[in-house]
Amino acid sequence: MSDKTGLVSFARQLADSGFQLLSTGGTARTLREAGLTVKDVAEHTGFPEMLDGRVKTLHPRVHGGLLGRRDLPEHREQMRQHGIDPIDLVVINLYPFEETAAKPGVSFEELVENIDIGGPSMVRSAAKNFHAVTVVTSPADYDAVAAQLKASGGTSLALRWELARKAFARTAAYDAAISATLRNVEFNEENFQVQPATSGLAAEIHLTLHKRKDLRYGENPHQRAAVYTDLAQKGGLASAESLQGKELSFNNLVDLEACWELAREFDEPAVAIIKHTNPAGCATGANLKEAYEKALACDPVSAFGGVIGINREVDEEAAQAISSLFVECIAAPGYSEKARAVFAAKKNLRLVAVPPGTGTEWLYKSISGGMLVQERDLHQLQASALKIATKRGPSEEELRALLFAWKVCKHVKSNAIVYAREGQTLAVGAGQMSRIDSVRIAAMKAQLPLQGSVLASDAFFPFADNIEEAAKHGVTAIIQPGGSVRDADSVAACDRLGIAMVFTGVRHFKH
Repeated sequence: MSDKTGLVSFARQLADSGFQLLSTGGTARTLREAGLTVKDVAEHTGFPEMLDGRVKTLHPRVHGGLLGRRDLPEHREQMRQHGIDPIDLVVINLYPFEETAAKPGVSFEELVENIDIGGPSMVRSAAKNFHAVTVVTSPADYDAVAAQLKASGGTSLALRWELARKAFARTAAYDAAISATLRNVEFNEENFQVQPATSGLAAEIHLTLHKRKDLRYGENPHQRAAVYTDLAQKGGLASAESLQGKELSFNNLVDLEACWELAREFDEPAVAIIKHTNPAGCATGANLKEAYEKALACDPVSAFGGVIGINREVDEEAAQAISSLFVECIAAPGYSEKARAVFAAKKNLRLVAVPPGTGTEWLYKSISGGMLVQERDLHQLQASALKIATKRGPSEEELRALLFAWKVCKHVKSNAIVYAREGQTLAVGAGQMSRIDSVRIAAMKAQLPLQGSVLASDAFFPFADNIEEAAKHGVTAIIQPGGSVRDADSVAACDRLGIAMVFTGVRHFKH
């Protein structure tokens, strides 16, 4: 028992119900110190623990006692011949492999030693023979078992079946966590290192998802939904703590993921305001209050009822500025006490504290009958990687604005267009079927002057009409991937209109 929560109380209830207790190691010691009578498994099997405790329960007198069918005379006779007593109940939780894998800097040797062998074997043996054996793998089930034992002296078949299903789910999740963790162990001839492996996508992927909570409903009230955490990954929104406000909905979490991922793009104080997974505004500033006010200025109408992502602890000044707007939720690493006090006046505002960690490195999307898996788009553009395509290169001020716009554009649904100046979005065109429509719609919605702005496009321009439309609104520099068969037309249009254009060589489609 690595998790001894409620152990002594439950063991006492078992003893009071007439069970003889068998145990090993620290668990046996804990029970004896509580005044309970415990028989060592080694005494029961007649075989000592060995190999530094690696072999304790892997013995016929344990597994025969679990697997022997009480309804078959031949099983009962074989058990009698070999001195195998039936074991009617197993209480076990496994070596803490998941917790060990989550430790920073964990060694490969420590990982391996926390792979439980005997525990899962006993769990599976007991669960297979659920007609006769009760298997308990979580302290959450102690009360239900104890209540039935007290009421009737035994457990019902229905309860044993439910516990058996939980037991097989637990061993499946445990093995999946081991598999997922060992995928991140790099091998060379001299040693094993626990670090991201470079072998690419695995032939098989085993997800270990544990339900954290049910949600009221999915995207719409007629859809059921829940949030799960992936034990093989560290951090991320699924592990965030809700500090105040109503329960988070499915749509809240989808939008919070979008704003949190965008805010994390920046090293300086940054605020991202999201509506239906697209930025209604994003900005950086000398402080969070300034960043928020600049982000809000981009599209204050769409920001109403949106969600906000912030890349550092929220202070009182920022909280006071944000509190004047109706916001559904805020995601940040933390909140100062004074900020919490400001937000406390808005009872329905959901505050979410996201723990350190990057979350999963993989992005999963379900399709009928399967799953699409890809690496997350973590590409970071360096100024040195840009190719100046036009006769005029961008000024230093334009270059800073272009790099900012490119980071935001990565988080806008394709076809994506972002007008910006340094540290502030001015207008966003998202999710249109035609790229020029995104250019036009963004300009149409603009609340701030676009004269002297820069423009980012997530993919290449198929025609020069995008350049000409951008020029009408005062764009002076453009960043785009390049790679169209008509790049020369776009470059010529920029040269004719005095616009600087750079190619990234990387696109950022987002569907």
